[in-house]
Amino acid sequence: MELLQLKYFQTVAYTEHLSNAAKQLTIAQPSLSLTIKRLEDELGTKLFDRKGRNIQLSASGKILLKHVNRIFIELENAQAE
Repeated sequence: MELLQLKYFQTVAYTEHLSNAAKQLTIAQPSLSLTIKRLEDELGTKLFDRKGRNIQLSASGKILLKHVNRIFIELENAQAE
């Protein structure tokens, strides 16, 4: 698990849209989809429920997002110190 994967996950979680998240991150949408898929494979759970073109966090995704937010807050705090 890498910080970049977590940042991508966080962005997708907040936008609830892969294409919009890819634009925001300035990366190709297929690359973002692959990164999310690899993270899901590594964790052994689906992070998003996909309904056509729409996605929303799964129960596992909500748990991970809570921890990811804390990770990035702690990193910002460390930089500030």
